[in-house]
Amino acid sequence: MNKLKVFVIQPVSIAGRLIVSSITDGIRQSFGDKAEITVFDELFGGDIAPFLNRDYDIITGYDFSPAKIKVGSGLKAKCVCYFSDNIDSKTSEPEWEKYFDYLYKDDIYTFFWDRELIKKYDFKNLYYLPHFVNFEVYKDAGISPEFDVMFAGRLDTDFRLNFFLELRKRLPDLKFAWYAIERHYKDALARAEDKTLIETAYQGFIDNEESMARAINNSKILFNMNAQGISSLNYRTIQSVACKRLMISDERGELSLFEGNMPYYTDIDDLAEKIRFYLSNKKEYKRLTEACYIIGCKNHHSKENVKYMFDKVSAPDA
Repeated sequence: MNKLKVFVIQPVSIAGRLIVSSITDGIRQSFGDKAEITVFDELFGGDIAPFLNRDYDIITGYDFSPAKIKVGSGLKAKCVCYFSDNIDSKTSEPEWEKYFDYLYKDDIYTFFWDRELIKKYDFKNLYYLPHFVNFEVYKDAGISPEFDVMFAGRLDTDFRLNFFLELRKRLPDLKFAWYAIERHYKDALARAEDKTLIETAYQGFIDNEESMARAINNSKILFNMNAQGISSLNYRTIQSVACKRLMISDERGELSLFEGNMPYYTDIDDLAEKIRFYLSNKKEYKRLTEACYIIGCKNHHSKENVKYMFDKVSAPDA
């Protein structure tokens, strides 16, 4: 039996790298030794030409990357693009207008993470698919967390920076961990009035699944400030669910995916109060994390979601 030959494009974007890692894991989980996976890493550059002289069935990756390579190189393989950025914006591709029409091609399949925002687009092969992770990598490590509260992401706007700083001031006895690339750390440090609040929270940056899983396990509560989309929950949400750590999200429509079991905050007062509450109520903490884990494992596991993606690509009418 011929193997399914998949060409995976690992992007430069940190968030994209983690997401594509889950896609790659899902291919292995779903197809095992029936799939032959070839990975090209855009972060390290190098000559892609030798990778293009092969006969692939599918090329996949994050945002526009696989579509650009498929069309630009004339690959016959069907293409799977997973977007968790607004498609028609520079967040997905600085020159997105140049490549936008690629997504209308019959053999390019677009999977999109935001339930409301997807209504903007009318590509032929367009499917809603919230984030998913590898539950074999992201799992409860059974450790006692060092940090009370974790945030991962940019503090690039005044709102996000001031929100984080104010939360730290309101919870002075709690231990915070913040993860971001060094460039964003230096930027936040330069803009912060009280630089100590940034310096003592910053724990470096993470660009791989295993390290992120360890960091999440090492924190009791995570909180979100979703920066993109309208209704969607970001990747960190599903990562925390898989690790059985409590996520307190900002208010988003797709919290309904967790059937009322994921707490959310409406403002900084509400968030500070809920952090205090769940840190001191272990029984309720466990109830919510267990409920979210069961839902996440059923609906947001890389194995099942990647199989769904590839089933759409291979369907008779696709």
